[in-house]
Amino acid sequence: MPTIKIEMSDEELAEFINGEDFKAALGNRRYTVVQDSRVKGDTAPRVTVFQMFDEQILIFRTHGSRRSAETYAATLRSLKRFRRGRDFTPAQVTPQLLEGYQCHLRERKLTMNTVSFYMRVFRAVYNRAVDRGLTPDVHPFRRVYTGIAKTVKRALPLTAVKAIKDMQLTAPRLLFARDMFMFSFYTRGMAFVDMAALRTGNLNNGVLTYKRQKTGQPMTIRWEPEMQEIVDRYKPAGDYLLPVIRKLNGKERNQYRQRQSAVNKGLGEIAALLGLDMPLTLYVARHSWASIAASLDVPLAVISRGMGHASEKTTGIYLRSIDMCAVDSANSKIIGLL
Repeated sequence: MPTIKIEMSDEELAEFINGEDFKAALGNRRYTVVQDSRVKGDTAPRVTVFQMFDEQILIFRTHGSRRSAETYAATLRSLKRFRRGRDFTPAQVTPQLLEGYQCHLRERKLTMNTVSFYMRVFRAVYNRAVDRGLTPDVHPFRRVYTGIAKTVKRALPLTAVKAIKDMQLTAPRLLFARDMFMFSFYTRGMAFVDMAALRTGNLNNGVLTYKRQKTGQPMTIRWEPEMQEIVDRYKPAGDYLLPVIRKLNGKERNQYRQRQSAVNKGLGEIAALLGLDMPLTLYVARHSWASIAASLDVPLAVISRGMGHASEKTTGIYLRSIDMCAVDSANSKIIGLL
């Protein structure tokens, strides 16, 4: 296999390889391109943005930070799509490049919060490059959006939640989507990732206990008949409480993500059937429980404790003194209204 040694920038190299003259000259022959790591007197190897993303993703995975690894991997895929696979160095991160990236994201119909998500992850990688002396900090992110926009309302009134509960559905995928939504609502807005991880051992003597994967905070919920009714409808794999994980094959994380996507898609169809004027996702169950609890004059501290917001400034030092019986009573009251 012939080796072609070229001394040029990353962008020049990509354009050269993709050029028609190069392809015509090469024909059907295989080749390997080795780019010289020394460019115009530089003695240090060129470290690229894509490489830095890969390094950080590996670090997260090594330390078990799976969620962080996934967010960085998603940003890297987005950047590669924008750059059409052309890598670049931290020194090439300019305000103009970032403005182009922001326009690319907006053209894909992404919300400003999603745009900000990608930009903030990208900025974290850029700041690491600055810390390592790979580029001077020219503050390239000052012209793009990295804030948090106020989100649209995601809470449903009690009447809408009751309508979802009482729907006459026949399609299994819609039935499952509705059951997962209602189970989340019944459990004070439990996150789907926590629902997926529930085992039969989490339920003892009429009390469900688990730790929030997002914060590690321990949670206890009094088991209600409505929760048991949903569990009784399914036969999950192994000792899982809910049928989110269907095969014990080492790919449980992928199964969870696929099921979450399918459930949210089903909820979108349910929203259309009911004529709801807002998107319906699993996260809406959490917002709805909190909103309905507030409408019933449940104290804010009780709501926050019930949702696992022990560190929120809005409740502060009062949270530790909240009796969990008050939270369970509030939840029973809400479920009883359905």
